[in-house]
Amino acid sequence: MPVAVQPRHGNGFSQVTRSKKSASSAAPTQRQLRVGELIRHKLAEMLSRSEVQDDVIAGHVITVPQVRLSPDLKLATVYIVTLGDSGTDEVIAALNRNKKYIRGEVARSVNLKFAPDLRFRRDETFEEACRIDALLASQKVRQDVDKD
Repeated sequence: MPVAVQPRHGNGFSQVTRSKKSASSAAPTQRQLRVGELIRHKLAEMLSRSEVQDDVIAGHVITVPQVRLSPDLKLATVYIVTLGDSGTDEVIAALNRNKKYIRGEVARSVNLKFAPDLRFRRDETFEEACRIDALLASQKVRQDVDKD
């Protein structure tokens, strides 16, 4: 971590400051990962037990593959996948309508000073993995691999 030494002040001591990495480039902390996993488990439990009373949510099989938290643990981004990838936008809209109830239930089960605000997003990692698989299976890539 870069260190910058400031000039001496009247008390004879140097002031040392450390520059912090930006939050977006830093890997998540152990606490962020642990709290994210606790939130993910609670959401998965709520969705599997149909605790959220909404017809759209009840009509879909929903998976929560990942929850990412901000460094201050006040914002949780919940990634959602629906079975067959059908109706994901409607499910996200329904989850947003029930956000207050879901946040309250998460706050009761996860012991934090502040309950994190929840943002629901479509998880596109599976689609990205399929795209990479298709690229690797393409004729051009196969030709390059066969040359070696």
